[in-house]
Amino acid sequence: MKQLLNPVFRMKTILVRLILPVLTVILASSLFATSALATGVYQIPSLTAGDSTWVIDQGEVISRINEGQISSSFENLAKQSGKEVRFVTIRRLDYGETPESFAQALFETWFPTPEAQANQTLLVLDTVTNGTAIISGEQVKSLLTDEIAQSVAEETLAAPLRDGNKYNQAFLDASDRLVAVLSGEPDPGPPQIADNVQVEGTFKKAEETDKGNATAWVVGLLIAATIIPMATYYIYLAVQPSSEG
Repeated sequence: MKQLLNPVFRMKTILVRLILPVLTVILASSLFATSALATGVYQIPSLTAGDSTWVIDQGEVISRINEGQISSSFENLAKQSGKEVRFVTIRRLDYGETPESFAQALFETWFPTPEAQANQTLLVLDTVTNGTAIISGEQVKSLLTDEIAQSVAEETLAAPLRDGNKYNQAFLDASDRLVAVLSGEPDPGPPQIADNVQVEGTFKKAEETDKGNATAWVVGLLIAATIIPMATYYIYLAVQPSSEG
């Protein structure tokens, strides 16, 4: 009996030694997955005033055609007025970061002096939360007042996002309004929002589903990491007396 049980016991011991490291790696990977996907200022390509990069779409929400159209509008604006506008989209912010703090840090990284910042405008969107922020230099504020800038970020850009995550429309509307204002034309104002009363759907948004799945995976792995070692320990206790008999 002892000879028959010893191979089984050894096999179970080997499995325990193999399973625990694998579970540890999986659990650690899950816990750090979110932070690994986060975007910091240091991950955004560097540029300076006069650089011809107008749109950095790391969130991958703007079509190539519309990105080209927006870039062309900003290029013409820069040539005609000296005012420069840039759009940046990111997938996820670092822990503790906000769209405002990220935009401010990126603005100061790209344009470190008041002189370099003077004619610059930066609009940032975090595609996970659809949080927005806009930063502009002092020379721009005579046309793009703080009130208009806030309206561009919180109304012109955000309204199409609330209406089904229409990112292309949002950035086209925002670019049209910014170009008009910075060209010295009358402010066209925010989009008119139709007051449609709708019953809230029961389907989750994509980002909500992603967050729920990630949480479920982490909780499941934590439970597995607790239960499996306990189960194997009890198996060990159950098998050990028989293997010695």
